[in-house]
Amino acid sequence: MIAIFFFFLAIPMAEMAAILTAVGNVNQINKTMDVTNVIAKANAGIKTPLIYDDIAPSKSRNAVPCTATGCTWPKTGSYVYVPVDISPVYSLAERNIIINGLVSFHTSTCIRFVWRNSANRDYIYFYPGTGCWSYLGRQGGLQTVSLQSNGCVYHSTVQHEVNHALGFHHEQVRSDRDSYVQVLTQNITPGQEHNFVKIQTNNLGTPYDFNSVMHYHKYAFSRNGQPTLLSKANPSLDFGRATSMSANDIARINRLYRC
Repeated sequence: MIAIFFFFLAIPMAEMAAILTAVGNVNQINKTMDVTNVIAKANAGIKTPLIYDDIAPSKSRNAVPCTATGCTWPKTGSYVYVPVDISPVYSLAERNIIINGLVSFHTSTCIRFVWRNSANRDYIYFYPGTGCWSYLGRQGGLQTVSLQSNGCVYHSTVQHEVNHALGFHHEQVRSDRDSYVQVLTQNITPGQEHNFVKIQTNNLGTPYDFNSVMHYHKYAFSRNGQPTLLSKANPSLDFGRATSMSANDIARINRLYRC
């Protein structure tokens, strides 16, 4: 297994994704799992100190809004190269899902994930920790993203956690959310109220997006099966079921990183 892993490190990421897809290791079921249910289930009872359900506290600074305080990844020429490494503990199929999730950013943004080498001080390391979580934006040095085996390795979850690592927060806590959603505090599980605290975000001129891969569904953290979030324009609207990035998610990446 380790020998196979190091063999693949020598192959460009896009080529690797094509090779693994060709031999049939893509689990199509993983592309249909929505983010909210995956993260809520995997992070239930997690003891790792997290904020906003799946964001690790910043290593060295208040990272909200971190894009204004230097947490973006540097751009070289036309591209933003983000070095990554993936734990060899993952199965080949799991690594394939992670790789395909990373490569999906290449088709519509200027983000380019590349294999980490000894010259890269800052890089993202995907490992099968407890639960699904990430830091918000570039932290400096080794930066972990936890994607628990048998619980978090889905296309939607890879995109969600990578968006956090690029500097993006959850949609339902963005600064203008009160114009679009109503938070029903009486239905929130006690102790989970912090997940709905609004923050000052840079929305980059993009509209509020119920279809964002960063939006939780209307029953998130419900104590009684009743909605905790309602669309003000359409209270019956179901949302937060994204299995991949929306056009607005892509637009935000391109605007933040000036693609």
